[in-house]
Amino acid sequence: MSDSLNQPIRLRRLRASAGIRAMLSETVVEPRHLIQPLFVTEGEQAEPIASLTGISRIPLAQLAAKCAELQLLGVHGVALFPKIDPKRKTAEGAEALNPNNLALRAIREVKTKCPGIVLFADIALDPYTTHGHDGILNEAGTDVDNDRTVAALVKMALFTAQAGADFVAPSDMMDGRVGAIRTALDASGHTGTGILAYSAKYASAFYGPFRDAVGSARKPGEAAISKASYQMNPANRREALREAALDAAEGADLLMVKPAGAYLDIIRDLRESTDRPLAAYQVSGEYAQLQAAAEKGWLDLRSARDESLLAIRRAGADVILTYFAEAYARDYARRT
Repeated sequence: MSDSLNQPIRLRRLRASAGIRAMLSETVVEPRHLIQPLFVTEGEQAEPIASLTGISRIPLAQLAAKCAELQLLGVHGVALFPKIDPKRKTAEGAEALNPNNLALRAIREVKTKCPGIVLFADIALDPYTTHGHDGILNEAGTDVDNDRTVAALVKMALFTAQAGADFVAPSDMMDGRVGAIRTALDASGHTGTGILAYSAKYASAFYGPFRDAVGSARKPGEAAISKASYQMNPANRREALREAALDAAEGADLLMVKPAGAYLDIIRDLRESTDRPLAAYQVSGEYAQLQAAAEKGWLDLRSARDESLLAIRRAGADVILTYFAEAYARDYARRT
């Protein structure tokens, strides 16, 4: 008598060899799906970021070369973030509207020397403010003034478009800023400049290393600032659909969820509710925790990295902003 099960449907047949698994893989991650965030500095030497293993602030003079290197690896997009001299920071972030500030010079440098790279430029005031908030505070200093901030962001977006950015990326979560920016861009002749909207950006605990990188982190012993009055409540799911629908209606070309790993359900919800291209940001804390666990020997970095990116793509993201982009692309080139 045979011990075999009476089991005609055996799904393991579809996993039996590497060739079968590769042929039937439903989701792929290729370098073209990734965008590399880059931090730029006025300095002459690269500045390693302690909380982001393997990531450094790049001197302006070396930025275009880095973009060309990424392009050769098949990474077509970069997101630029400036590290502003603290002496240039003010309560209202006036340096953001300096037509010759570091971010604008970086955009011009990259688009002159590496015009083929797709450049996403951050539109928010937190790198420029002394208090670290994404906008201008109200008179009482207790909250961000939505409409005054939007007016500043519109001017910032116009300077950014003039400098040559392919996409402006408002990351501030002010109400109405996408529509105001789109109207201003179109009125000034920048109809070809796209908008990547941080549509569902949560008030997350995973942003710490990024704030170190751009210099907006609190000093040791100071309490972290709360952005809960404008970034989304991590408990909320349905609200993300409303935010994304508003951004789409106001003219956003791409919508984004941030962070990615802890918000895969939000990525899937947006994927099923919109036909707009969808981005997700694997943020600094997500990157840092994988790096730290690998340094402890608790997991294999490449396998965990690849699985995390695959999960974000599987959830529905068309493109992923990730600090792993360059390393992933280099490994991908060796495999293919």
